[in-house]
Amino acid sequence: MGKRPGKSKPKSLPTRLAEVLETRGWSPVTMLNRADRLLGARGGARLVGGGVRYGSHDRHLLDIWAPPSKLAEPEGGWPVVVFFYGGGWHSGHRADYGFAAAAFAEAGFLSIVPDYRLAPAVRYPGFLWDAALALRWVVKNIAGHGGNPDRIALSGHSAGAYIGAMLALDTRWLDGVHLPADTIKGAALISGPYDFAPFREYRGRAAFAHWPDPVETQPITHVRADAPPILLLHGQSDRLVYAKNSRVLAARLEALGAPVVLNIYPQANHVDPLIALSRPFRSRLPVLEDAVTFLRSATALPTSASE
Repeated sequence: MGKRPGKSKPKSLPTRLAEVLETRGWSPVTMLNRADRLLGARGGARLVGGGVRYGSHDRHLLDIWAPPSKLAEPEGGWPVVVFFYGGGWHSGHRADYGFAAAAFAEAGFLSIVPDYRLAPAVRYPGFLWDAALALRWVVKNIAGHGGNPDRIALSGHSAGAYIGAMLALDTRWLDGVHLPADTIKGAALISGPYDFAPFREYRGRAAFAHWPDPVETQPITHVRADAPPILLLHGQSDRLVYAKNSRVLAARLEALGAPVVLNIYPQANHVDPLIALSRPFRSRLPVLEDAVTFLRSATALPTSASE
């Protein structure tokens, strides 16, 4: 007789909900975004720029979210968070991540969500050049939308956290779009892959396997002592991008004396920290609170929007 299978761990409510939605052909992120919009009217956060063009390609578009009107704009303009969504470098749309942008905007940031080109249409480093181009647009134009170009930070989830890490650590991308190395004041990165070569998973292979030097594609390779402050947020139970990615990157940065904070959330999976940015699931994990406190400090503002 074979061994009796062990009792499986109960699935979280967000995971069960996502599975139900997928069986009906609905995008879980799209539905989460809709639910977030219906609950609390985004906390007063406002979409003030939809589909703003930052480059020549059809995917070179970004959305701009402003803080609630009730918040007083700080001297010099709002601090800025550029949020890069995930999707394995092969899927995603900025409109589905209004919940993430609105969360940061509600906390007193001008929030930017860019689209970028996806595999298989482009592979590494195409999406990184898109991200750098979007960042250049922000630096050159955000003052006209009430943002402070001297207080720009990054955030992102999964593949988007990879993009944020590469922009923050590998100076080639900012150099390539003629931005100074200190443009990025900090980065709060969620569930990101930072040390995942060789590429065993199909999304990684599709986006990176063509590159002759896999090591060059990895954020861990580009760790430097003068990196901007980085907050790494990861679920302990992430089985898509293991928390080891954040632990190894944090250890390498710390060894060089670079400013880094590592937060591991027990029993959280790959998507739990992302959906914790949304109103329906915000109470499950303190991801938004942790990220906002860190980014306000990194952009030289008080740790509370009301201070």
